[in-house]
Amino acid sequence: MGRRKELDLFRSTLLREPGAPAVLYVHGTGGVGKTALLRRFADEAEAAGRAVVHVDGRGIEPSPAAFAAEAAKAAAEDDSVLFVDSFERCQGLEGWLREHFLPSLSAHAVTVVAGRFAPATEWRYDLVWSEALQVLELGPLESPAATALLEGRGVPPSLREPVLAFAGGHPLALALAASVAVRDDGPDREAGTLGDDKADWSPTPDVITTLLYSLVGELPSQQHRMALEVAAHTLVTTEDLLGAVVGVEHAGAMFAWLRTLPFSDHGRQGLFLHDLVADCLDRDLRWRDPHGYEEMHRRAGHHLLQRVRTAAEPQAMTAVRALTHLKRYGPMAPYFQQIEREGDVREDQLRPGDADAIVRMTEQTEGERSARIVRHWLRRQPQAFHTYRDTHSGDLVAFMTWLSLTEPAPEDHIDPVVTAAWAHVTRTAPLRPGQHLLMSRFMVHPAAYGQVSTVGHLMQLRICLDWIRGNGLAWSFIVSPDAALWEGLMHHLGHRQVWHTPWEHGRTFTAFACDWRTTPLEIWFDRTQPGALHEAAPAAGRRAGTASLTHDEFRSAVRGALKGLHDTELLANSPLLTSQAVTTRADHTGDEPVTVLRQLLSAAVDTLQGSRSLKAHRAVTVTYLQRPRTQEAAAERLGLPFSTYRRHLAHGVNRVCELMWEQATSATATPPHGH
Repeated sequence: MGRRKELDLFRSTLLREPGAPAVLYVHGTGGVGKTALLRRFADEAEAAGRAVVHVDGRGIEPSPAAFAAEAAKAAAEDDSVLFVDSFERCQGLEGWLREHFLPSLSAHAVTVVAGRFAPATEWRYDLVWSEALQVLELGPLESPAATALLEGRGVPPSLREPVLAFAGGHPLALALAASVAVRDDGPDREAGTLGDDKADWSPTPDVITTLLYSLVGELPSQQHRMALEVAAHTLVTTEDLLGAVVGVEHAGAMFAWLRTLPFSDHGRQGLFLHDLVADCLDRDLRWRDPHGYEEMHRRAGHHLLQRVRTAAEPQAMTAVRALTHLKRYGPMAPYFQQIEREGDVREDQLRPGDADAIVRMTEQTEGERSARIVRHWLRRQPQAFHTYRDTHSGDLVAFMTWLSLTEPAPEDHIDPVVTAAWAHVTRTAPLRPGQHLLMSRFMVHPAAYGQVSTVGHLMQLRICLDWIRGNGLAWSFIVSPDAALWEGLMHHLGHRQVWHTPWEHGRTFTAFACDWRTTPLEIWFDRTQPGALHEAAPAAGRRAGTASLTHDEFRSAVRGALKGLHDTELLANSPLLTSQAVTTRADHTGDEPVTVLRQLLSAAVDTLQGSRSLKAHRAVTVTYLQRPRTQEAAAERLGLPFSTYRRHLAHGVNRVCELMWEQATSATATPPHGH
């Protein structure tokens, strides 16, 4: 339904009509319908007898080799149609795709790329691509198409107008709203839902959140809730993974159920939820049942840990990415939040001619002493060097020296850090026959030396992979020039500070160590529990506060503060404490910032008592100020069906977020007032 112009263009491309492009580049915001459009394109291509090939950015390692392997059939077939979805997950491959991969395809091939970001300007400057590329920016559906979508999903005529008023032409919101409306219009419709309470169905800043609260408020069984938790928490969900969490006897039925949800999709790697939906559900389910959520996290993690252990080498890095995806909350959140787009840099091996560049890079970054030691390890253990190259140009941009050592060697005394490592091992827990130690001796990326970066993330994935897959690993050592930045992450991963080594130019290297013989992998993973749902402490090197928060991050911080409203320790970690509203009022009254933040949140909640927000005010007040044990208990206390309660709660939380944002960005610091 809808997208007639886009479909006509694609059909002309399939028919090779004069002037038709060879590449369609589709872009638009999350939930605007890119995947649905690609699915319709694929149906057209298959009906035309073309060889259809799918590549999903969510399921591949963002490297040229992984992409080329996944798209190999497109290169082999003369009349292939290649569909690349979720390209934002590997956006850094764009230059390589444009200049290397796409030109290698047949002249009859068609490619459709879909992602959230518009193509780079380099496409337009290339005379070849200026004629061969057509860019399609997807926006909301026009009213006739949106109405047709609702009609096709069985929404009765009497409910289409309020649904359209609520969701506009946003396809994901329409699909979710249609599901709510159809359910609410059934014979067992609850009082206070869409059919009886249209006044609440008006646009809000978090349409998706509000709809989800209505959709998933009441699930058929505990297995359904656990299956939804798994799908929201993991990068890709498979039936095997579900079996590890909900039990093999339920896995098939739960996987089939997940596929029916209006916000799920599936590909060759498995099933996944829409990003916006997954994040919302994951946070909410984590709050509603933190202990059950942690058990789900543990079971899913142990299953993925075993997958990393047993994956074939080409799939090993993809497997470790799926595992580390589970760690994106809690103490590791500040690090994940600073990882930019991936694909611009790829991991590689040491090549002839790299040695001189590596030595120069080291000397410029750490000094001559380090350069001499790098020369030593290039001679002694060249296989320990992992290089990182610009995907587009192939230029060397970083390297890591990941040493594997079994015994001290006299010639290694040139390196005092390695000498100190052997002294520590000998003094505390010597190696036994067949064991070895691993050390990240150098991690040199001049553009972001010692800092959190995408290149550093690639290095960390390699380290995690070798921790998990290595046989006979006794010790691992991570050496960092910035202990303050990395101490929290290292402690979380079971590595503690063991010594400091003064260096040139006033620098000090700190070594973090872990004895894996006392830290089984399952125990190591269990340290990654997300913990309580509240905003993590800011990453080192970035001052907390609303000045560094986006609008979405600020809203997330408000939600976290509401949930920890009565917990002084949790509020003490909130980024909201340095907002202008809090600091100005604290300076004026002399109250503690935590006390001021609590007062401002309470005042914002009180503001909801006006006009159409009264029901939202009651839901927020009972949930966060009166604190019943569960949300179900809050709904019961309010005398509301659970889905209706959740909709009112979502509306109220959204309103509090906006009131607090207005306070934080205004020039004054008075309590929120009615609107």
